[in-house]
Amino acid sequence: MKRFSNKIALVTGGNSGIGYATARELVDEGATVIITGRRKEAIEKAAQEIGAVPFVADQANVEDTKALLKQIQQAYGPLDILFINAGITGELLPIEQMTEANFDAVMNINFRGAYFTLSQSIPLLKDGASVVILSSMVASTYHPNSSVYQASKAALNSIAKTAANELAPRKIRVNMVSPGPTQTEVMKKAGLDEATLDALYRNLTEMIPLRKIGTPEDVARLVCYLCEDSASFITGSDFVIDGGMTL
Repeated sequence: MKRFSNKIALVTGGNSGIGYATARELVDEGATVIITGRRKEAIEKAAQEIGAVPFVADQANVEDTKALLKQIQQAYGPLDILFINAGITGELLPIEQMTEANFDAVMNINFRGAYFTLSQSIPLLKDGASVVILSSMVASTYHPNSSVYQASKAALNSIAKTAANELAPRKIRVNMVSPGPTQTEVMKKAGLDEATLDALYRNLTEMIPLRKIGTPEDVARLVCYLCEDSASFITGSDFVIDGGMTL
């Protein structure tokens, strides 16, 4: 029997990057996986490729989340696995130049949206379920031009630890995975072109002891481990996966 046979999983932001890789591994290991995304064409294409169930939903929109969870409850019943993955970096600006629009966009998806995805999902989580929240190593760094993104992840980590404590009586585990540099579309979405990205990745590789940039599959394997029964004594923990960059 596969690791996640007869399990129901929800992955937000599952049409690309880490969400896509995780959803694919969960499907390969026997789970029924619902993936969400904001763009109908992209989420349906991704779902078809990996054998997942698509649902168009914006994590920043609580009404979308409520509609999503209502449909899951009606069609599949309780959730065994929840991976809150959707997030954006937003514009990389110094604090002095930060706009309200950028602040709101990042916080609405990364923090507020993730918070209410968790909040609204709790009644649907099966006792003993696993929740994994995608954070970032930047939650504990303070680099210039990344104040809002860093703050959104730090806030999310605080909520995740509180949730781990609150949900422990139901044996629901809540953990965070915090990648370092990973080859995903997120930096392109931040407005960086290919040449800039190549230079950035080369520089980062020199800063990482393992001399490599992480892949979505690296992170997906860790997320899936935390959803296994073999991780049943792990909760409230933050797993940094950065090739040793923070050493």
